[in-house]
Amino acid sequence: MSSTTAPAASPEYLDEDTTWDSLNLDARLLQAIDKLGFESPTLIQSSAIPLALDEKRDIIARASTGSGKTAAYAIPIIQNILACTDGKSSSGTQAIILVPTRELSNQVYQFMEKLIKFSNNKIGILNLASNYSDQVLKLLLTSQPAVIISTPSKLIQTLEASDEQGTIIDLNNVKSLTIDEVDLILSFGYKEDLEKLEKYLPVKKNLQTFLMSATINDDLNDLKSKFCTKPAILKLDDAQSSANKLVQFYARTTEFDKFLLCYVIFKLNLIKGKTIVFVNNIDRGYRLKLFLEQFGIRCCLLNSELPINSRLHVVEEFNKNVYHLLIATDDLSMEKEEQDDGDDGEEEETKVKESQDKKSKDKESKAVTKKSRKDKEYGVSRGVDFRNVACVLNFDLPTTSKAYVHRVGRTARAGKSGMALSFVVPEKEVGKHKTASLASAKKDEKILNRVVKQQSKNGLEVKPYQFDMKQVEGFRYRADDAFRAVTQTAIREARVKELKNELINSEKLKRFFQENPQDLASLRHDKELHPTRIQPHLKRLPQYLLPESARSDVKNIGFVPFHKNKVNKHRKKASKGKKKHDPLKSFKK
Repeated sequence: MSSTTAPAASPEYLDEDTTWDSLNLDARLLQAIDKLGFESPTLIQSSAIPLALDEKRDIIARASTGSGKTAAYAIPIIQNILACTDGKSSSGTQAIILVPTRELSNQVYQFMEKLIKFSNNKIGILNLASNYSDQVLKLLLTSQPAVIISTPSKLIQTLEASDEQGTIIDLNNVKSLTIDEVDLILSFGYKEDLEKLEKYLPVKKNLQTFLMSATINDDLNDLKSKFCTKPAILKLDDAQSSANKLVQFYARTTEFDKFLLCYVIFKLNLIKGKTIVFVNNIDRGYRLKLFLEQFGIRCCLLNSELPINSRLHVVEEFNKNVYHLLIATDDLSMEKEEQDDGDDGEEEETKVKESQDKKSKDKESKAVTKKSRKDKEYGVSRGVDFRNVACVLNFDLPTTSKAYVHRVGRTARAGKSGMALSFVVPEKEVGKHKTASLASAKKDEKILNRVVKQQSKNGLEVKPYQFDMKQVEGFRYRADDAFRAVTQTAIREARVKELKNELINSEKLKRFFQENPQDLASLRHDKELHPTRIQPHLKRLPQYLLPESARSDVKNIGFVPFHKNKVNKHRKKASKGKKKHDPLKSFKK
């Protein structure tokens, strides 16, 4: 799969007092850094790299997303390998990099490949989490790659299989261990895998360790005692400056009006730029996609059921602006966060409800759903490098405040502005619309209170946003018509169709995409799946549905005043002539 261009860090993270030349790096590495367009090191890089290379210290670092954490550990790793090889072939595996998800594993692999671009192929790098067959993987491991990138579970699985079949992977020469996104790895339940890994690695004093995360807490103490010797702890106070560029809103709405508001927002382009819409289970994602596509609103899905190659391709194309609307299912990461949260004993309903209609369960459906097991290493709210996201829309509020922070962290990254909007269902409205209902919605008010309290501790505000529903009412009958067409049978058939298509596309991606990068027609992920009843007339937008002030130029709708005006009557005259302010239009791209 073709790699993406590495994102440059935001100027606010740069350390302009330090140059790359002053870090005494190998000329081949400096050439690669220059090719990547990194003009100056970031604060985390200028702090961590000298400590790792000159003082041989272990590094525990906390820094914000977009601050350059990956390069802060990747550059010392490559520098040490280049110094050890000194023109000779690599002597076994020298570095292990552990990440929480396969998507992040692929991103780190692509970045490391760019760092060794001018090293004359002397450094082998293996992405163990990639979807290799057993024979291919065995062959790749036999070549003893210098760097192995993997999720903890995949590495342990490979090591244990190696023990049974005869050693094909040897970690005795490993000099560096990196655990990226440590807090997420622990919350994903990889602690047992890390404990197993300890027996395969050299003694602690011969191992340099990098523990990288956006947060540092007491959970790290156990890992620090297992893998570190007198570590240098770096806590860069840049999280607040990044968070200040995030504007957060919540809107109280009924269960069905979530769908209605999504129709209005995306049909009228009220949100400019790329948007990630988070839902709480896979069926929910398909229901929303089938609903929106009836209005000609194109979007693609990302969930744990899709093949890994398809998921990676979706992320890559989203970052290239091929897609502007992504519906992401955050079910698995939320389940694992829930186990770690401990705030209450209620479990979110994340299991997919399969229809009991035996007649419709044909052989093809059984065969496909048998393959559609959720990927336990899937995670979308953290780790995945979504770029230039203008808005995060929590269509379904997550079940923990911790998961909320991870979701909204997909926008306002690398010094850019962004917005988060969350739909909240009041407790009295839960269960009133059976088809649009979701079990986790009964916790929305409780989670909102925690989120508001948590954000206020960080000096941030989650503001209420009230839509003027009177002006939205004209769209309701169309939304009702479209929603009724999205039956449970239509959702099940769409899941089977999408999974079948993506399994075929996954093979195409594996074999042909690198050779035919322009041949994307059959590989798009935002194709219409179609509900049972197709209604092409819904794609048109009649002018009479719009407020009078927005009817003059339907083709270029830039602002529709659906925000309820709360100005007192006696103050209206004073505000006359002033431009109305709509938060949905206020953020920068």
